[in-house]
Amino acid sequence: MTRIVHLLLASALLAGCSTAPAAGRTDADTIADGSEFTLGIGENARLADGSRVTYLRLDNDSRCRPDVRCVWAGDAQIALRWQPTSGRAQELTLYTPSPRGGGTARIGERNVFLVSLERGIAPKATLKVERAP
Repeated sequence: MTRIVHLLLASALLAGCSTAPAAGRTDADTIADGSEFTLGIGENARLADGSRVTYLRLDNDSRCRPDVRCVWAGDAQIALRWQPTSGRAQELTLYTPSPRGGGTARIGERNVFLVSLERGIAPKATLKVERAP
């Protein structure tokens, strides 16, 4: 039993270290403004301006499980890195969408939104990028 747990943990950690592009997309593909796209931990996407967004990690997840009745729905927090075509990379935090906000961040001339976040130890994040008004 302990060996199985160690193997599962090692697999999860290695999956989080992946630098492959998101499933169904080649590294040459570019995310158009207004598009939704899904990334796993360690995956990145090229935006229309040539910059890159990388999903670094799940920082916190206090969301209520779907099979449980909770007083508070909770929220989750992910870390992203935005690398512009020139200049320093910036790390940013997005929270699951809620009435309090927090699901959006400004990256250069665009906004990035956390549309949804799967459940689990390495959940995939669905993001949307739009030109800022």
